[in-house]
Amino acid sequence: MRRLDLYRGNLKVARSKWGLKRGGLALQNLKLQSIQYGFSVVAGDLLFLNESWYVTHAGLIRLSQRRRCAAIHVEPVSSFSDPTIGRWAFKATVFRSRTCKGFVGYGDADPSNVSSAVRGAEMRVAETRAVNRALRKAYGIGICSIEEIGSFAGPAGRAECAKKIPSQPVNGHSKTSGPLVRDRLCQLIRQHQLDPNLVKAYAVDFCGTNTLRHATREQVENFVTHLSDWAVNDRNALICQLNSYLRGKEGVA
Repeated sequence: MRRLDLYRGNLKVARSKWGLKRGGLALQNLKLQSIQYGFSVVAGDLLFLNESWYVTHAGLIRLSQRRRCAAIHVEPVSSFSDPTIGRWAFKATVFRSRTCKGFVGYGDADPSNVSSAVRGAEMRVAETRAVNRALRKAYGIGICSIEEIGSFAGPAGRAECAKKIPSQPVNGHSKTSGPLVRDRLCQLIRQHQLDPNLVKAYAVDFCGTNTLRHATREQVENFVTHLSDWAVNDRNALICQLNSYLRGKEGVA
């Protein structure tokens, strides 16, 4: 019963957030991911991008906790790594129980296959990709993880962000200053996989203006700094804060 309630909650959020229609393959897959694996859209376990579902690293770790995973062993693969050019490869082994022989997954990362938002952190990306792949093997998860794809901040992501965040300069400043603030905000949205609509609603509330276009550059810069700090220190809490604006929109509707 709990998993069915979870699916209903996921369905409501998915239809509101991504405009998915009943009866489609996307929602059928969402039902499978909700009931079989207990993934939560609200908690950030799943993302819907380019007509496909992706599981997140946080969602896989939470699944391993629910399934009482015995251990995850990670080690670098030196023969495929070259720190001087930012190329890293890792091997991860997931042990579902103490008697499990292990499920192995490999992950690699270099500047050519990671988002520009995480350049310089290729080692951590490679490790995360290895763990994700091993966990997906261990628990039979057919969908890819968002961290495994080359760059989740491609042209589509940039276009969506540009639509949601004003492109003209903020109030009272020159035309050359506004886009720089917007680009930083869009980068944060892509890097931490945030919903542009909800970030915009939160920004308006934070700045205390009717629209983001009426905020001053200083207000927007303060918001970007605040958002960045919160996303790094406690992303789950930030997601909950952003989702409160989703509930507000539903209430108005």
